[in-house]
Amino acid sequence: MTSIEPRIDPAIAALADAILIPPFLGTTPPPWILEALGRGLAGVTLFGPNVVGDTAALSAALRSAAAVEPVIAIDEEGGDVTRVAYAEGSPYPGNAALGAVDDVALTRDLYASIGGDLARLGINVNLAPCADVLVAGGSAVVGTRSFGSDPGLVARHVTAAVAGLQGVGVAACAKHFPGHGSTAADSHLAPATVAGTMADLRVRDLPPFVAAIAAGSLAIMPGHLRVPELTGDLPATFSQAALMGLLRGELGFDGVVISDGLEMRAASGVHGIPGAAVLAVTAGVDLLCLGRDTDEAMFNAVRSAIADAVAAGRLTGDRLAEAADRVAGLRAWLASARAVDGATAPDGAAPDDAIGLVAARRALRRSGPVPSSLVDPLVVEVEPEENIAAGRFTWGFARWAEARRVDPAVGDGAAAGSILAAAAGRPLVLAVRHGLGALPLVNELLAARPDAVVVDMGAPAWTPPPGTGYLATYGASRASAQAAAEALGLA
Repeated sequence: MTSIEPRIDPAIAALADAILIPPFLGTTPPPWILEALGRGLAGVTLFGPNVVGDTAALSAALRSAAAVEPVIAIDEEGGDVTRVAYAEGSPYPGNAALGAVDDVALTRDLYASIGGDLARLGINVNLAPCADVLVAGGSAVVGTRSFGSDPGLVARHVTAAVAGLQGVGVAACAKHFPGHGSTAADSHLAPATVAGTMADLRVRDLPPFVAAIAAGSLAIMPGHLRVPELTGDLPATFSQAALMGLLRGELGFDGVVISDGLEMRAASGVHGIPGAAVLAVTAGVDLLCLGRDTDEAMFNAVRSAIADAVAAGRLTGDRLAEAADRVAGLRAWLASARAVDGATAPDGAAPDDAIGLVAARRALRRSGPVPSSLVDPLVVEVEPEENIAAGRFTWGFARWAEARRVDPAVGDGAAAGSILAAAAGRPLVLAVRHGLGALPLVNELLAARPDAVVVDMGAPAWTPPPGTGYLATYGASRASAQAAAEALGLA
């Protein structure tokens, strides 16, 4: 059984525990997590493999080990980023679809439904909504996770999402401050730089975060993003100018700052995860998410690094205590919300399963000749390069039609010629995500089969040839796929 290392001052060890939400493997909490919760660990972060069993029982076991309501956090954005419905696809369309509809009441109600689902599983912090404003040609890692490209639209839907989640007792965490929508790089893999000047940032990227703060979002997550005029060569996660100056000072945020996963290369690539943890807390982060693939040994390494930094004077005890106090305030809110709002308890009322499909149908856009009753079509699903935030989740049309998955990146032999042969005499549907990467294959197929229907399940960034039947779903969730299948007469 894990124990506090003798060389760590017990008071500092307790403060380190109070600001950590590590992951773990499996659908039951391991002994080291339960022990840590018993001595004051802030909580845990859950990922897809944790929630394939009896998640309500898992959450109950975590709570039973803690003296105070623990943070039980997860990324459940709807759309392409889902943990709870990873195996079958989300029943909710993502933010791009909600932005296309632009009905803030729908967004609020849909996020309330997501929050209700989480609360019934005992999960109390949603690392959402994504408040990034997506610019043309911008971040592929954000894509359909953004409500759109207009700062005002994104701001009003972030407000609605925060209200929906927190209205059912689940804390919201707006991300990725100060805005990930213009970056070319994926911060999972490399440092990412926000395009433009500080003037651009204030007009384009900050309004949704201002809105989240005004809506009372209990947490905000900085991205591992460089803003040269603000952070220099540092990511915002390590920048006092970004966190203490801009976010807390200028924008007035007084809630909990939760780090993005510290295993991401933009954070850990130079300093390692323990070093990144120290830099983040020093800069103003209050609650540390270590990332998906870290283990007990890394958890202990982070605790030791924090203690060593305090002993060496690189991190003050006051800063550590301030972070722990903010996390304690969040945990008190979570406990109060759970006690007051019985509807969000695991035995509460059933969720509104219909709202996701209603939203997906309303988001659907079409142009050109789209047949409404296809018979025996071949659906070709062009698999994009993996979006690490979403992973290779379940998507597509296999439940309604014959579907052939094509991944041009690996050259799996499914060339245009074999596709055309298989589709001879049959309707052909081309389902694409992140359509720019699929263009060579799609254009080759359309040249031979101009009657093919294109279903764009990414953030629309492509204009099909004139006369092409075209559907845009603004995401690849299960709900979005069903809406498109209905439009084609397949469901």
